[in-house]
Parts: sequence; structure tokens; C-alpha cells
Amino acid sequence: MARFTDVFRSRSVTWGLVVTLLFGLGTGLIAAWAHEQPQITAGRVANKTRTVRVSFRVIDLEQTESAREQARQQATLVFQSDEALQAELRSSIESLPRTLANVTRLEDIDEGIRSRFRLTTEGLAAVQAQSADGEPTEAYLLKIDRLMDLYERTPVLDAQTWQRISQGLSAQLELRRGSTQVAIVHRDTALNAENTEAHRTRLLSLCAQARIDEALREVVISRLVVNARPTYRLDQAATKLAQDEAAFAVEPRVNEWPTGAVIFARGDVLTPAQVELRKAELEAFRENASMWQVWLRRIGIVTASGTVAAGGAMYAVLFCPRLRKKVSRMAWIAGLLAAALAVACVGTAAAPAMLTVTAVMPAVFVAAILVIAYDQRVSLAYSTLLAVLTCVALDQPIGMLGLIMTGVTVAIWQLHDIRARDTLIRMGLYTGVALSVATLLVLTLDRPMVEAVIPQTLWDAFWAGVGGIVVGAIVLFILPLVERTFDITTGMTLIELRDPKQPLLRELQQRAPGTYNHSLNVATIAEAAASAVGADTLLTYAGALYHDIGKMNKPEYFVENQQGGPNKHDKLSPAMSLLVIVGHVKDGMEMAREYGLPKCLQHFIEAHHGTTLVEYFYHRARKQAEDAERGDNPRELEYRYPGPKPKTKEVAILMISDAVESATRTLTEPTPARIDQLVREIANKRLLDGQFDECDLTLTELKAIVEAVSKSLASSYHGRVVYPAEVKAAEPKTGEVAPKPAASG
Repeated sequence: MARFTDVFRSRSVTWGLVVTLLFGLGTGLIAAWAHEQPQITAGRVANKTRTVRVSFRVIDLEQTESAREQARQQATLVFQSDEALQAELRSSIESLPRTLANVTRLEDIDEGIRSRFRLTTEGLAAVQAQSADGEPTEAYLLKIDRLMDLYERTPVLDAQTWQRISQGLSAQLELRRGSTQVAIVHRDTALNAENTEAHRTRLLSLCAQARIDEALREVVISRLVVNARPTYRLDQAATKLAQDEAAFAVEPRVNEWPTGAVIFARGDVLTPAQVELRKAELEAFRENASMWQVWLRRIGIVTASGTVAAGGAMYAVLFCPRLRKKVSRMAWIAGLLAAALAVACVGTAAAPAMLTVTAVMPAVFVAAILVIAYDQRVSLAYSTLLAVLTCVALDQPIGMLGLIMTGVTVAIWQLHDIRARDTLIRMGLYTGVALSVATLLVLTLDRPMVEAVIPQTLWDAFWAGVGGIVVGAIVLFILPLVERTFDITTGMTLIELRDPKQPLLRELQQRAPGTYNHSLNVATIAEAAASAVGADTLLTYAGALYHDIGKMNKPEYFVENQQGGPNKHDKLSPAMSLLVIVGHVKDGMEMAREYGLPKCLQHFIEAHHGTTLVEYFYHRARKQAEDAERGDNPRELEYRYPGPKPKTKEVAILMISDAVESATRTLTEPTPARIDQLVREIANKRLLDGQFDECDLTLTELKAIVEAVSKSLASSYHGRVVYPAEVKAAEPKTGEVAPKPAASG
């Protein structure tokens, strides 16, 4: 209880509550919106039976469209007159008496005129009888005018058009001359231009109505029948306009849907009409239902989302100090979860058939991001909360929750340590296979057993697998962005940074080779110690490689880079030597920022000495003060590194490894016992000096670190068999001639 109370007294609690409330409200609104979407599509098998909650009237789209289509088919067809042909026929028949007025023999008539009119001796006499003084008589012209008017109201059509209107539903034909309506006639009036007999029969009737003499009828009919051409053509644009007007005039067919009526039942293969009916029912419920019916459900969903948000906040308070201490991290996670939920809801509303992708992929993506940014526990906890929110928002059964958790669990399992790009590819493949299998199992149990379910389930399983693979590809693509956003460094990046070809390491090799070799030795020792206590070995090794890069600025002032020449510190005062030695930490940090090293590696550089005492120059300064009999003895605080102290186990391990590697090289006979004693003395000295106060290093772990470091050093400085011909080196080591001014480097 005291722990719980202490947590809520922290300064970040207020902002944490604000983030939690905003997250709960935001996700609640998203879930409420998604809950009111149809989430169905035509052709899919219905998983649930849906009934009408509030009676409403709805337009029957199928019946309305059927009625409108029938109106289109029955609409009047518009035909446009061939005015040139009509005029040609009229002129040809009217001028015939004038043309034949002075002809005495049939053979004297032009062959074309004879064939068009099929003139005979009797016909020639009948035509010439209609002439007076070489001109057609008024009576003849009146009869022909009456005939051509009747003929203009008798449309002659090409064979295809005539067949189409004969089989169609439209009984009325509108005849037009330009924009002027000639007549509206029944389709039975139309003639097929290629049906000569029907054409001739109709013309006999028209000639009788026009009172044309029988002797003259055959001549006139022949002109209209021989090589007959259509006198009208279908006006497509005007006809379509007439059809559209007829369809528009049809009143929508409205159906009454009482409360309790079944819209569709579980197992139905949904039709477009059922989908539209479901949409209409949702709209009617929002508009016509009682206020409490609508808002009670919405409030319930928002409350459920708020409860989930509270659970996430409580988890952070009790188990995630990294989150509760920094509001920005809480806001990042809340924003990530809310965005993933929005993507799941909007994607499902837009493509309900892709539910196994739109509902699962966001959660798997969040799991991958969080396990990279934090750890497996945080990822599993918050991915589970997102899975619950997704199922609440999309109104999905427990099977869908199991499906989402399958993808989440496999992704987290595969991403515990990212040391190669293959890890993300493998994660995508494993997750895809797991999702495919889980989809087959879950949907087989949840869905109704009808024949149409089988192909749909197989496709859903396929797309679920593709979704898992796509998540792996997306995470691989945006991994650098994730690292920058969450200020993290993956194992893959650390492996790249430990490559000797890295610019900073290559420069260290060239400018300070002794320091580089020292760093390699320290990295090997520290890696073994980190492995002994379950710390991050890769991070420890990479940090050890870069911890002394600041020595490149003045490499000759550090003993490991001196080649047996004079010690430059002999000409400097202890205070000046101190500035040089301590300055390598500051110089290292400047280089790290310049080269863009991750912050986790920068901490190795700034804290590998902590606030330890630079003993050699401190004692040298005291001795000089005593010899000069000055009263201003140097204070110990003035000869300490500025810090900070190590905040992680890995940096604490580096501190011990760095100190003992340097000190071991000063031993005359580095036997395992002496090495072990030296390591324990240095570790205890750092412990009593308070250097491990800010990291979570326990005494048990410190003991394991000491043992691991001792074994590593003993294996490096093992004894050798002395051969008779071997000549021992007479000179002592550099470290024995003059103590190393840089202490642990």
C-alpha cells in the first residue's frame, strides 16, 4: 500500500492521468463509431443474425430498380426522319407526269426511271393522264401530298432496328423531323425495309386512303418499294433521355420493416439488398431510437475503453518505472495504441471482407514496435489491451481475440533480440504461418458450417498469413525511424557499430592503437562478465569499444600509447595532468555526438569512470604540497572525475573491467591468485566509493562479475612453459617504470 501511495505522489501522476483520460476517451469514441458501422459486405457468410431494433420504412432498391428498368424499356423510342430521302421520294413522284408528258413509247424512257417505277404501257398511260399541258394536275399533286403525309407517319426501318423494336417492351414510337414532332405511332406501324411484301401491302392501303387511282397505284408503290431505304433512324441520345425521364418518374418502392424482423440470419450468404438494409437499419436506429437506447450503448463502449486504459495505466504504475517516470513515453504508447485501433476500425469498416488482416495487423505491428522499444513484458501487456479494445470496437467474439493474440505472441517471441535483419524476416514468416493456421482453426469454430464458408475461410487464412509477413516487412523498413523515435538501439545496430570498419573505430586504431587494443581487451572481459549476470552482452561489448575514444585527441598522454619514450606528464603539474586525463571523457562525448552514436553508448563514455578518484595525480599533488610545506593540500574532491555514476549494470561492468585490465598489466607475476585478489580489491573499492549506488547491481551479481572477470584475465595472462633457449626480457614493463597516469584509462 505504501508503494502504491508513493507512486501517486510523483510529479508525473497528473500528466499521466491526463494521458489516460484522453486515451480512454479517444479510443472509446473510435470504438463507438466502429460499433455503428455495418462491417458486412455482399457475398460473405453472415456470422450473426441481425434483426430490426426500431421499425422503419426503407426504399426497396431491387423493386425500385426493377420498376425503373421496366419504365426504361417501355419508354417511347425516338426516331429521326431522313428528310433528304423523304424529299427525294416526294419530288420524284410529283414530277413524274412532267417527265413522261411527251413520251410516246416505253422504250424512249430512261432505263433508271423505268426500273425505279417499273413502268408498263398501262402505267405510262396512267401517269400521262395526270398531266395537263406538260405539268402535273392539281388533283394529282393533292393525292400525292396526302399519300406522302401518310407515308411519313409510317416509319420504314432497317432490319435490325425493326427486329429490336418488335422484341422490345416499348409500344410507342415518336417520329421527329429535326426538332419537330411528326407523330407518335404504335410500333406495329413500322415497316421493315427489306420486307417487300409487307411494305407493298401497307402502301396499297395508304394509296387507297389517299384515293389514288388503281392504274396509278402500282407506279407509285414501285417507286417507294424498289430498293427501299429506311426513312427513319433511331435517335440514341433522345431515346436515352426519354428512358431516363421515364425511370425518374417512377416512385420509389417502399417497404415497412417492423421491430424484430430478420434482416439476415447466421449462415446466409449476404446479398447487396441485405447489406443496404442493414445500413438503413443502423441509420434508422440512430435517428428514431430513444435517446437512452443510443447513448447508453455508446457510454458503455466508452466506459469499457476507459477501463482498459485504466488497466494500462495501472500496469505502468506498478510494473513499468520507465514509463511512469516519463510522461512523453506514456503519451507515445497511448498515441500508438490509439492510432492502431483507428487503423483497425477504419480498415474494417472500409473492407469488412479483410477482417483477419485489418483487425490483426495493427496489433501485431504494435507488439513488434513495443518489444523493440521496451521489452517483451511491456509489449505483451499493451498488445493484449489493444487486442481487447479491437474486439470490443469491432464486436468480435473471443475467437478473434485468440487470433490476434496468436500473432502478437509469435511476433514477441521472435523479436526478443534483433541482431540481424533475418530476425525480422523470420518473425514475419513465423507470424504469417501461425496466423494462417490460427485463422483456419478459429473461423472453423466460430463460423456457421455452410458450403460457402469453406472458400472464404481459406482466403481469410491466406490473407492473414500475408498480413503477418507484411508486418515484418514494414517493421524492417521503418526500424531506423523506430530507433530514433523511441531513442533505442537494437542489437542489429550494435552489431554494425562494433564492426572495426566503423569510421570512429578506424580512426581510433590509427591515432591511438594502444587505446584501441586496450578497448578490445576490456570489451572481451566485460562481455564475459555481462553474460555471467544476464546483462546485455552485445551492448556491453559495443560500449567497451567506444568508451575511450576521447583519448584520440591527446593519445601520447596515456601510457598505453607511449612507445617507451619520456612520459609527457613529467613536465606537467598534477593539476594540468588531471585536466588532460579527465578531459578524455568530455572529448569522447563530443566525438560521440558528432558521429551520432546512440545515447546508450554515450553513457558508457561519460560514466565508465563515474566519480572515481584519479589517485596517481592526487597523491602526486599531495606529495608536492608536503615537500613544499604548503598548507594548501589538494582536496580529494578536486581530483575526481565529474561523473555521472553508472546507471546500468552494463556500464558498472565496464567500470570494473576497465580498471582491472589496466591494473593487471602492472603486475610483475600475474598469477590467477594475484589477479583474483586484484579484481576483488578494485570491485570492493568501487562499491565502497558508492560508484554502484545509481544502478540496479546487487551484491550477488557483483560477486558473479568478479569471478567472471578473474577467469577472463587469468586465461589471458596464463603461465607459459619456459624453454631452455628462451631469454627472459630484462627490461621491466612500461607500467613498472612509471605508474600509468591515466589510471584505468
